[in-house]
Amino acid sequence: MPQRSVFFVSDGTGITAETFGNSILAQFDLQPHRIRLPFVDSVDKAHQAVARINHAASLEGHPPVVFTTLVEREVLEVIRRCSGLVLDMFTTFIEPLEVAFAVKSNHRIGQFSDIAKSERYHNRIDAINFALMHDDGQSSRNLALADVILVGVSRSGKTPTSLYLAMQHGVRAANYPLIPEDFDRMTLPQDLVPHRAKLFGLSIAPERLSEIRNERKPGSRYAALENCTEEVAEAERLMRREGIRWLSSTNKSIEEIATTILQQIRPDRLEY
Repeated sequence: MPQRSVFFVSDGTGITAETFGNSILAQFDLQPHRIRLPFVDSVDKAHQAVARINHAASLEGHPPVVFTTLVEREVLEVIRRCSGLVLDMFTTFIEPLEVAFAVKSNHRIGQFSDIAKSERYHNRIDAINFALMHDDGQSSRNLALADVILVGVSRSGKTPTSLYLAMQHGVRAANYPLIPEDFDRMTLPQDLVPHRAKLFGLSIAPERLSEIRNERKPGSRYAALENCTEEVAEAERLMRREGIRWLSSTNKSIEEIATTILQQIRPDRLEY
């Protein structure tokens, strides 16, 4: 397929347009060139955006796809005159919702200034700091405040999952590695024993674990398939013995892992 550009144009950060647009693009087997144009909040900036879109159309010989979440009608009208296929997500959804709710929308440009003042936002910042302080067993202080403590062998996905839970859902997630000494004793690390009910395990296919570890320490025993196979088997045996809920991260995205954990430990965080 010829090179195609996709633009995400917003009067805010563009994260909403990009996230929504990418979820739609995922239905197609293609890899377009993606460009996010944030803070297009004036007619002048809209004309600059149109120039970039039209330039891409001229170079590629095809109209770019343009996802927008623009609120100001005047700015949106400028974007609509570009050479691309403009998909206006706010108009598509807001106007029918105004009819359904029998209420006019606020037509606010962005929302982050309001969010920064909210309790939910501050809880999210606290959760991120908590995840960073309790990454990879760095600290056992205040583990009682954790919503969940992820356990598993090194490089099984604990850190990115902890940070995602904190950043996206405000969940205080600590993570703690299971190491050979734990397997020799076949007991949990002492710091985790009082918090057994908060534990959630991550496992991973040994082959995939070996690949990941070889990227970090190529040719080491740490990354050897034989060692990875042994560690994974021992970790799963320990988790079964201790009655810890766990899943394999091998073929799951961070989003899928986090959602599965939330369903089991904090289903309230899936409601807003």
